[in-house]
Amino acid sequence: MALKDAFGLTYSGATEAGFPSYARAIRELQCFIGDPVAAIDRAIADDPGFVMAHVFKGYLFGLATEREATAVARTCHEAAAPLAGTTREQAHVAALGHLAGGRWHEAARIVEDIAIDNPLDALALQVGHQIDFFTGNARMLRDRIGRALPAWQRGMPGYHAILGMQAFGLEEMGDYARAESFGRQAVEIEPRDGWAQHAVAHVMEMQSRQRDGIAWMRANPEAWTKDSFLKIHNWWHLALFHYDLGEIDEVLRLYDGPIYGDRSTLALNMVDASAILWRLNLGAVDVGDRWAVLAANWAPKAAAGNYAFNDAHAMMAFVGAGLGEPAGDLLEAQREAMRGHDDNAAFTRDVGHPLTLAVKAFGEGSYTDTVRLIRPIRSIAHRFGGSHAQRDVIDLTLIEAALRSGDGPLARALTAERALARPDSPLSALFSRRAADLSEN
Repeated sequence: MALKDAFGLTYSGATEAGFPSYARAIRELQCFIGDPVAAIDRAIADDPGFVMAHVFKGYLFGLATEREATAVARTCHEAAAPLAGTTREQAHVAALGHLAGGRWHEAARIVEDIAIDNPLDALALQVGHQIDFFTGNARMLRDRIGRALPAWQRGMPGYHAILGMQAFGLEEMGDYARAESFGRQAVEIEPRDGWAQHAVAHVMEMQSRQRDGIAWMRANPEAWTKDSFLKIHNWWHLALFHYDLGEIDEVLRLYDGPIYGDRSTLALNMVDASAILWRLNLGAVDVGDRWAVLAANWAPKAAAGNYAFNDAHAMMAFVGAGLGEPAGDLLEAQREAMRGHDDNAAFTRDVGHPLTLAVKAFGEGSYTDTVRLIRPIRSIAHRFGGSHAQRDVIDLTLIEAALRSGDGPLARALTAERALARPDSPLSALFSRRAADLSEN
């Protein structure tokens, strides 16, 4: 038994009972709202042989970057593998198998081929886009969507999501004007599209348009926060604008409220919390017991060693809270991860481990070691995932370490570099003044 959707794509094992729940899950994922896991569980309950329902659930958990979630993804793959499916669906099953096995790049290639043959397969596009983000592949963030874009047109279900993804890909490739245009069009079509909202925020962050960014995020927060599982990350973007302006009280207010007021234990949310507190730490801001609370939630994940980007942010919390034992567990987990054969072995070896060591060294006041560890990885930091805005914390740490180590020439070079890239940033100006003062002393 099979159904076809509005795009003519076949769904083996689906019936009129289960397909509406699958369609709901797709829409919720495209907007980052609601509970797509609950929706897809209903689809599976109604249609146990619905192969793409199992695949969809597996993708959700496989992209969570949590060890426990990856185990669920593997279970979903086991459920999907024996089910009947079209060539397209069988390719999705194979992609899920690779993702659940930690082979991110191979999964990305398979869903790339699916979308080449089926440019209206919105799930293939979105899963590929998310993998591109988690692997730091800026070109594919743009081109994966760009290839399919001619097949889409306004009025199609989910068109806003295609525009929003294209916006983010253009931004990561530095095409800011077109990125902002695509993102604004997406939000105009669907105000609840949190990914498109965030793509425009990225543009303004990279262009140091702090006041524009604050206005953009505060114009209609109800739209991008209501029932959104991307809202914490979008609040994080708002906090970045205030941080760059030196408005620390507002940053802390956002942290204590929508960013980490509920003390989430999800890695994706704790990454944002660590990233904010570490930036404040670089500026010698006393954050009270916030580090201790966050580090306590990171501690159970210290030995996970399954995604290097998370490891670096967990170490920030352990350093901030002065917790040596989980910091040691994390480093040992990384050493074990580097002996593995999945993609995270390379993520950790190339970027994650040296960066995590650099964060630890910074916390110990070993600023020269921090500089030594970070300089070789700056140009390849994209390999362990994240966006330009997220990886900016690496440059911020390097600059602060250079200043604190008293290396005047390096500090001047780095602050000149940042002033050129972000000429309208008050933070850039502050760094430049400090480097100049260091040279005079």
